[in-house]
Amino acid sequence: MIDVVIGLLALLGGFFALAAGIGILRLPDVLIRMHASTKAGTLGCGLVLAAAGVFFADMAVTTQVVLIFLFILLTAPIAAHMIGRAALRLNVPLFKPKRD
Repeated sequence: MIDVVIGLLALLGGFFALAAGIGILRLPDVLIRMHASTKAGTLGCGLVLAAAGVFFADMAVTTQVVLIFLFILLTAPIAAHMIGRAALRLNVPLFKPKRD
């Protein structure tokens, strides 16, 4: 039963990481790409970390998993802010105009 939980967490984490990668490649403008990379990437990483924590089931590993996930939660919005700020300073068009 625990193997099923670990497998589901790892598969869901991989799916969200893949969705974040595809979002970065396929979405049209900078702001939407930042959203895809931070939201789906953080969720995917968190689920894979949760799978690792459940797999090892050790207090030291679980503590490290929680600390790593907190670090990601703290740094992902800051990284997205810096990307947006750099795009704004470099005059990258933030929105693609719609064509009629």
